[in-house]
Amino acid sequence: MGLMVTSFAFNLLIRLPINSNHTVDGILVLGGSIRREIYAAQIASQYPEVPIIVSQGSKPPCIKLIFQREQARMEQVWVEQCAYSTFDNFFFCVPLLQRHGVHKVKVITSQSHLPRAKWLAQIHLWSKGIAVEVDTPKERGVPGNHESDLKTFLDVTRSLMWAAVSQLIQPPCSDVTPLKAVNLAEWNNKGFTCEYQGGLSKLGRPNPSNQP
Repeated sequence: MGLMVTSFAFNLLIRLPINSNHTVDGILVLGGSIRREIYAAQIASQYPEVPIIVSQGSKPPCIKLIFQREQARMEQVWVEQCAYSTFDNFFFCVPLLQRHGVHKVKVITSQSHLPRAKWLAQIHLWSKGIAVEVDTPKERGVPGNHESDLKTFLDVTRSLMWAAVSQLIQPPCSDVTPLKAVNLAEWNNKGFTCEYQGGLSKLGRPNPSNQP
């Protein structure tokens, strides 16, 4: 318990203030809308060498096609597929970001995903001394989801508890794929679909009538 409290206090009181002045050196894309992945690809060139993790977003071939279309770099880009909730996004990805030695993380989500995503980002990352910058690209149409006050309360509560426990434990994720390693030919053989807002056809060819 003493080690847990000491680690938490050091991260929050010493590391976090220092890292708040650091430039962004990690990007975390929360799954839920292909527009977030498009935005990440569009800004990737502004952050050379910075690790980008897409957490349980679109199917891997859809993400790769987006990065190809935007002529974005794919080095240091990973697709994480262990998460099944916003809490899981941080549960599995914070340890991945820590392994890259990040100081300040840009978290990409949607306006409709706030304030829950921002609060969870701050709790999970601040508890590790990592600064947070939340970025929300513009979405088209009316958001299909609405934040539940109860879900926000429950996620914030368990995040606060995990912030303490995670000082000693780092959960592994066994389903993390480098974006460059995604094999489009294999996916085309299996067949896949992408969210229509991505402007990509079923078999992975750009669809001119749906370009964003």
